[in-house]
Amino acid sequence: MSIETTLVLVKPDAVARGLIGEVIRRFERRGLAVLAIKGFVFTDELLREHYAHLADRPFFPRLAEYMKSDLTVALAIAGVDAVQVVRTMVGETNSRTAQPGTIRGDLAVSVQRNAVHASDSPESALLEVARFFPDGLSVSPDTARVCDNYATDEL
Repeated sequence: MSIETTLVLVKPDAVARGLIGEVIRRFERRGLAVLAIKGFVFTDELLREHYAHLADRPFFPRLAEYMKSDLTVALAIAGVDAVQVVRTMVGETNSRTAQPGTIRGDLAVSVQRNAVHASDSPESALLEVARFFPDGLSVSPDTARVCDNYATDEL
């Protein structure tokens, strides 16, 4: 086990529906810490970089148009095994089949407009956090008192 930092994007559909606070609340209630937060609108360049693995898919133009349509909120979230914990909390990509209790299962009904993005691995998390927070994080896990949420033998 280790303290990890992962990326969550609150997508335009969730922002437009006023769900930023609900998404953050769920992570904080779970004991995870928000180390940085910022709102932005995707540029073509950032979109191509972040979704490079999907650029050749037939749905990419619709995805690009949607992601550039409005504000997105980036969150750097920290905790023990944060990548897996966040992925479990987020739920399946297809919101219609995501389990109740997950963010997508409770707050979305679409495959594409599925409320949030979450890093899928510790390696992706490192790249994605650096991509969206190139100037670094607002606070470190130590400053955010992340360690206070865990027993000493879990760290």
